[in-house]
Amino acid sequence: MAFKIYTKTGDLGKTSLIGGTKVPKSYIRIEAYGTVDELNSFIGLTADQLMHDPSKTILKEIQDRLFTIGSSLACDPDKESQLKIPDLKESDVTFLEKEIDAMNEELEEMKSFILPGGHVAISTAHVTRCVCRRAERICVNMQENDLFVDPLVIKYLNRLSDYLFVLARYAGHLLGVEDIPWKPRING
Repeated sequence: MAFKIYTKTGDLGKTSLIGGTKVPKSYIRIEAYGTVDELNSFIGLTADQLMHDPSKTILKEIQDRLFTIGSSLACDPDKESQLKIPDLKESDVTFLEKEIDAMNEELEEMKSFILPGGHVAISTAHVTRCVCRRAERICVNMQENDLFVDPLVIKYLNRLSDYLFVLARYAGHLLGVEDIPWKPRING
């Protein structure tokens, strides 16, 4: 018999964390890992827009890390020690930093804020960056409300948003599309 995608257990607005704890679907932990899932989907869309195979390979690796983060966020922290959940590592953050530095070496120095746009690959990377920042804010909100979130998750999401910003610029560089500088309107 084929696996059914629907279980009907969420029809009343509740869902289960990994470990079995029932919570409302509006619970901030659900919002956090749902946003990480959204981010992962946008990472896939970003990769689909790029023609640069090394960047696509890195984005696949990032998607794997986001599943790790989603698992961590979806887990009942009171039961996590009894479960086998993949771990995020400091080396995952270092990896992003090295990739940021490598791309930045090929880019012109920014002289102003830039506007997202110029090519669908650039715009998609910027939308993905914004979703990443939202995921980070939700995790910080959890932390501020004394709900456990691994501090490395917040650090990784912060660095990932930086990576995505530089990736957007790098995609433009590879496509021969210049940054669009923000020129603030000054009255008077």
